[in-house]
Amino acid sequence: MRMVACLVVPVLLFFVGCNRDSTPSPAAVPTAPVVVRAPTADATADQPIVEEPHPTPAGMRWIPGGSFTMGSNNPKFPDELPAHRVTLDGFWIDETEITNAQFREFVEATGYVTVAEKKPKPEDFAGQVENVADIPPENLVAGSICFNSKFDPKMLRKDHPLWPYQVWKYVAGANWREPEGPGSNLEGRWEHPVVHVSWNDALAYCRWAGTRLPTEAEWEYAARGGHEGWEYPWGNERNPDGKWLHNIWQGEFPVQNDVTDGFVQTSPVKTFPPNDYGLYDMSGNVWEWCYDWYQPDYYAVSPERNPPGPADSLDPLEPTIPKRVQRGGSFMCSDTYCIGYRVAARMKGDLNSGSFHCGFRTVLTPSQWEKSRRAQPRTTAAAAASHE
Repeated sequence: MRMVACLVVPVLLFFVGCNRDSTPSPAAVPTAPVVVRAPTADATADQPIVEEPHPTPAGMRWIPGGSFTMGSNNPKFPDELPAHRVTLDGFWIDETEITNAQFREFVEATGYVTVAEKKPKPEDFAGQVENVADIPPENLVAGSICFNSKFDPKMLRKDHPLWPYQVWKYVAGANWREPEGPGSNLEGRWEHPVVHVSWNDALAYCRWAGTRLPTEAEWEYAARGGHEGWEYPWGNERNPDGKWLHNIWQGEFPVQNDVTDGFVQTSPVKTFPPNDYGLYDMSGNVWEWCYDWYQPDYYAVSPERNPPGPADSLDPLEPTIPKRVQRGGSFMCSDTYCIGYRVAARMKGDLNSGSFHCGFRTVLTPSQWEKSRRAQPRTTAAAAASHE
């Protein structure tokens, strides 16, 4: 949710997103402008692609095609209804969320500038404030959304679906390089997931890497690890044998974080065990962007084969803000709040906004393989080591 200029602009901005131009600068991606196309299936036959057609690209895992039950029939989570059958062709997916080291390699190769690093313009807020000319120029500063650890608990109200906005804050100067704002850095965090990246930033990375963002169906299929009906990537018990298997918030959100899992914010990728497909952090750590537009009732009309998501967006809580799907939960999710760390859980975000707890991972289809950087023998881990 873009909350630029929230400090003085009317309170309305706390409950709306602020769209922002995120078209890469000419130096950012030295190819044609970003064109968003729906993912397409590689196979036209009735049988999905199951066998891996090429060697596994570095840092990825092959997910064999097949069918699974997507969503849930839990009435507590209406946008997961109904549980429905989906069949997918096989694909590769990153073992981990894209790390700071991997994103740095992309930025150094292309000169890309993320949305959070760009100064917004008044016209970016058209339709979201009564008169964009009333926005104080001093509030139009580059930055991104962080957690406000100094909020006043006595003023906290939970009688509105968007109540968590009360504990977020727009931090001038916060971006992927300085996650907590000016003065912070990535020292010791190169193997943590990159954050403060918008959907458009993630898309630009994909274009450079020769990959794409996963569809929501691909993401859930991979997260389930080949198991039907599991609540989490590892089974139905959240803490088997009393162990934490993901990085989430322990305690009453947002007033008490017991940090039982050892991490206040992001954790290094591969800190917790992978699922049975060899994928890490499919529950917790950071939310992950998916390709799909968000609509709460899409599952009722979703095609069975390789569903690409709806044609456009609709979030009834904020209908003027186009949103894309996010999956997986984050270190801010708790059992007293969003419970977004379940494999069926859905979230959505303003595609033009980044935040301190959202990142992404990518997928690669057989038809993309020959043109993909991820299919090359050189690994980003080697590139990262050269910078240390």
